[in-house]
Amino acid sequence: MGDEINQQQEAHRLFGGAFSACLPPGGIDVSEMRQVPDNQEVFVHPCTDQSIIIELLEYQAGVPDENAARYHFEDLADASATTEILSQELFMPHLLALEGCSSAWQLTARQLVAKFNEEAKNEVTVHLTLLRLPQYGTDLLLTFNNPTWIHPLSSSAAQGTEVPPTFSQAPWTVEHFHIFVCSLRLHDPGIFG
Repeated sequence: MGDEINQQQEAHRLFGGAFSACLPPGGIDVSEMRQVPDNQEVFVHPCTDQSIIIELLEYQAGVPDENAARYHFEDLADASATTEILSQELFMPHLLALEGCSSAWQLTARQLVAKFNEEAKNEVTVHLTLLRLPQYGTDLLLTFNNPTWIHPLSSSAAQGTEVPPTFSQAPWTVEHFHIFVCSLRLHDPGIFG
């Protein structure tokens, strides 16, 4: 199965070609629909509320490596969301195509969060990988938001339920995200300024 997934994912240019990574099949570039901050690339699944986000964040020199993933997760977590960190572990740098990463951590959390400030809250599993690049003053944050339960009154409840997913529309998996993380490459360090 892993080889099948790997063959479906194609390298995609990120940040104007400064990076590349293998995106899951069918990913839609959110910047083609709305404004996305310059330090982010956001891709969404065509039929689910799944998303993959890559962010270039300021390196937090005062935060020890073992606390940095939690620090960034808590910084990004919606204040109105109920969150629970399920696991955090060291990510083996030898698995990464990205060179120069001083430390890599992965964190998995569960959130109960509303979409568009609705009262109905959906359960989302957040898979986060933090790649620390102190030489560039950057913490590189990769996030896979995977809704595991959609509240019936959420605006998301009506999406994707009418048409059964085709192979290319099947939900993304943690393995898709893992391939995305491991395939990330830096082509132009000039992006760091």
